Amino acid sequence: MNLPNKLTMFRVILIPFFVAFLLLRDMDPSFRWIALGIFIVASLTDLLDGKIARKYNLVTNFGKFMDPLADKLLVCSAMICLIELGLIPSWIVVIIIAREFVISGFRLIASDKGVVIAASYWGKFKTTFQMVMVILMIADIPQLSLLTQIVMWAALALTLISLADYLWKNKGVLHD
Repeated sequence: MNLPNKLTMFRVILIPFFVAFLLLRDMDPSFRWIALGIFIVASLTDLLDGKIARKYNLVTNFGKFMDPLADKLLVCSAMICLIELGLIPSWIVVIIIAREFVISGFRLIASDKGVVIAASYWGKFKTTFQMVMVILMIADIPQLSLLTQIVMWAALALTLISLADYLWKNKGVLHD
């Protein structure tokens, strides 16, 4: 297993620890900051694994499958926890997760037809904004509440824009 794939798997392994510290943050105030640190480290591995894979020609089928899955697991588990903590409306999370299911299903149909749907810039912006949103919500700094709200709405907008972009650019996949 190459380094980018190890970083991806490391991200997946961090998720249960992140969730535990985040949900148990009321037991010890430091748990929130530990959860935040874990989330930031996990998010940075997303940036690193892709850069390393492309730079050193270490792109693998495993990485193409697991990297986006690891991102979805990390961000979706974080947002579900944030619902539990009352920090994000559930309907926003439902829309974001629904988008992930639609795109995953779309990619599956495309794959059956031998078509690979690459990540778009809209999708990358969406993921970045979602990760920043999660970081701001976990930090829960009152002076940043307006910024947190703006980033949340931007993440939601980018989720919808990236969905429309994927569907529009790849609408031919649905035709038999």
